[in-house]
Amino acid sequence: MVSSDQRRRQLAREKFERQQQRREEARRRTRRLTVVIASAVAVVAVIGVGSYLALDDDGKKDKADAAASASPSDSPSPKESEAPEPAMKIDKKAEYAMSLKTSQGDIRFTMDAAKTPHTTNSFKSLADKGFFDGTKCHRLTTQNIYVLQCGDPKGDGTGGPGYTIPDENLTALGKAGKDGTVTYPAGTVAMANTGQAHTGGSQFFLVYKDSKLPPTYTPFGTMDDASLKAVKDIGAAGAEGGAPDGAPKKAVNISKAAVDKS
Repeated sequence: MVSSDQRRRQLAREKFERQQQRREEARRRTRRLTVVIASAVAVVAVIGVGSYLALDDDGKKDKADAAASASPSDSPSPKESEAPEPAMKIDKKAEYAMSLKTSQGDIRFTMDAAKTPHTTNSFKSLADKGFFDGTKCHRLTTQNIYVLQCGDPKGDGTGGPGYTIPDENLTALGKAGKDGTVTYPAGTVAMANTGQAHTGGSQFFLVYKDSKLPPTYTPFGTMDDASLKAVKDIGAAGAEGGAPDGAPKKAVNISKAAVDKS
């Protein structure tokens, strides 16, 4: 027979364990997400700067601004940068194209090796090894920024290739405005990162509608019209549960990825 005093202690332990679990979940989200909170009138979130907000009170769920939690960030594990990036093997004067065969149609984008040699070389090396085969585009954002994020072998925003590559081509989209952002035009393909310089890995995002972001994400590719339409259709279907950020309702599974000279 459990006494009322023992029951109270048991409930207290369970409450403490729930709080600890929520704190750990918040810490994991902090490592995954980067947010800038800035606006002339309220809170406007854009990728890359700031902090993820979480409430930890008992009986409440962790909360954050919907757009803030929708950061196409890449949070590799602590060991992620231990390996060197692949040796340079591409023709730096050439143009390459990456083709993705997905469950929602083919997606293709060109990469200019002269402007983004490290990124292009890395993607070719990974594609040649079948790194992207069998992965999925794990994240869709439909509010404030409009992107589909792919390239994570784990499928949860924390995976990478075991190394990082330097940022490139950051001035290609012009000088940042007073709000610290530039427009990433629809059709742009850019690298996700942890919010710190030179932390790109294998995760990238496909912009399906003009999006204002800090110029800290390597823009390295451009989708063709058919591919942009395919990604727009994915975006139009929304994220699971009608959320502004989450797994796309139309699952985007990549069966095969290849990089070849255009």
